[in-house]
Amino acid sequence: MKRHLPVEFIFQLFSLFIAIILVHGIYVSIIRPSAAAVLEEQAILMNSDPDYIPERSPFVVVKDFEQECCFILMLWALSLMGYKTLLSSRERKILQMDLIPINQGTSILPEDAREFSRPVQALPDNQQGYLLPRALLTALHRFRSTRNIQDVSSSVRAICESESERLDSELSMIRYITWAIPSIGFLGTVRGIGQALSQAHKAVQGDIAAVTQALGVAFNSTFVALLISIIVMFLMHQLQLAQERQVLDAEDYCDNRLISHLQS
Repeated sequence: MKRHLPVEFIFQLFSLFIAIILVHGIYVSIIRPSAAAVLEEQAILMNSDPDYIPERSPFVVVKDFEQECCFILMLWALSLMGYKTLLSSRERKILQMDLIPINQGTSILPEDAREFSRPVQALPDNQQGYLLPRALLTALHRFRSTRNIQDVSSSVRAICESESERLDSELSMIRYITWAIPSIGFLGTVRGIGQALSQAHKAVQGDIAAVTQALGVAFNSTFVALLISIIVMFLMHQLQLAQERQVLDAEDYCDNRLISHLQS
């Protein structure tokens, strides 16, 4: 399992780099020029018609740096969750394989443990590191050495609990991103309110354009950040649910196809 950690770390850095380039490129080429054009057109219409009510443009809502950072973090979190989902789907394919070929009513004696472990040992090296093959091999080796079925069941349960804790700990980066997104949105709120307060003297003189624009930065950043946070949190909980089901299915596989056939 150790050799997979550098690959995942490199993937995290590479996906963050790609997310920054992609989102910043879209902002520079599309969003900010479009937002500037919309604001300029609205300013002309407001000067010519005092009763004109500007429409809420999506380009203006997402044009600021805080929203750009939120989209970068969202894309990064989606790539990390996609990587985790791919690993989970590969492990789930192992559950469809008959790694313990045994008929109903047949018992496995401690002397047979070596023979039944050969199909699992014949798997490719990358698949032997998955949860189910590790649990089956540990159970067969423990049964061969101890001849105690309860000890075998405890060892399988311990491996599954350890795997569940490992999967949960590996979601810490995604949890940090889901925390950082609304935090960045609140930073935009503070920045917008600070700009509005610095322009308060113009509002006293009757020019409220600068104040309303600064307040727009505050509210837009919070709106976008919270919306993105809701989406990322939902997808993260779906990924966590899939991983928990995967561990439970692996434990059920060991119970139904191996432990129930053991006879000491």
